[in-house]
Amino acid sequence: MKDNVNKFIFYCLLPSLLVVSVFTFYPFFRGVGMAFQKYTLFDLTDIHFIGFDNFTLIFGQPAFLKALSNSFFWVFISLFLQFTIGFILALVLKKPFKGRGVYQGLIFYSWAMSGFLIGIIWRWLLNGQIGVINDLLLKMGLITERIGFLSDPKWALPSVIAANVWYGVAFFAIMLLAALQSIPADLYESAGIDGANGTQKLWYVTIPYIMPTIIATTLLRVIWIFNFPDIIYAMTNGGPAGSSHILATFMMDKIMFGGDYGQAAAAGVIMVILLAMYTVFYLMATKSEKGADF
Repeated sequence: MKDNVNKFIFYCLLPSLLVVSVFTFYPFFRGVGMAFQKYTLFDLTDIHFIGFDNFTLIFGQPAFLKALSNSFFWVFISLFLQFTIGFILALVLKKPFKGRGVYQGLIFYSWAMSGFLIGIIWRWLLNGQIGVINDLLLKMGLITERIGFLSDPKWALPSVIAANVWYGVAFFAIMLLAALQSIPADLYESAGIDGANGTQKLWYVTIPYIMPTIIATTLLRVIWIFNFPDIIYAMTNGGPAGSSHILATFMMDKIMFGGDYGQAAAAGVIMVILLAMYTVFYLMATKSEKGADF
């Protein structure tokens, strides 16, 4: 009887296992293999093992080193602003007020949109010639001439980060609001009886209680931001002159414009290694057993 039950469970899980194997595990291991091969679309008859040459080649490219440094800047600034603004919005939305439902819908709306579509919208807003933001800044007297947000290397990366922050704030607002609403009112009442003010309640009641959610959401969000080329590709395509490239867009460029699957796979392997190191150290630093209950 027990064997029949186990077989039934196995056959029920088999379709899911096949889908995951075909669309996740096989591409991953195939990509790892390609990272150690000469594999270009310009010569598919000459695919062979070349060891670590692809890694040596990309590390010798200034564009890769620029994309690597941009990736850390892109992730850190985006995460910090998304979390900070999202946490503030969650605290505001926790208390009922007139029109809260409409306000929540407006905040959460961005999360329902695709990253590529958001990039197109922001590319229009930040256009150097017809962009709405330039028009507003001119009418407010904050600038005297139009700014090339997407054509100037010093403005390109901050511009795509601004769009990414707008997109990701909703995620933290949703998740943190749900966590805040689960905090028992008795905790705040007890803290008030002990003489705690609003700031002390925030630091000693609110944040410790929702810490598992904070750990889980920041961990996931870093991984998503690091692997999120949609907005950058739609807004700047990594330009101008590679100034807004991150590792994800650098890898896509190697495939779409260079046709070099070997170097692209090597960049992908480096991304996986960096994310694995981050995950291990982050969970160790935040005591992952506390975040596992999320």
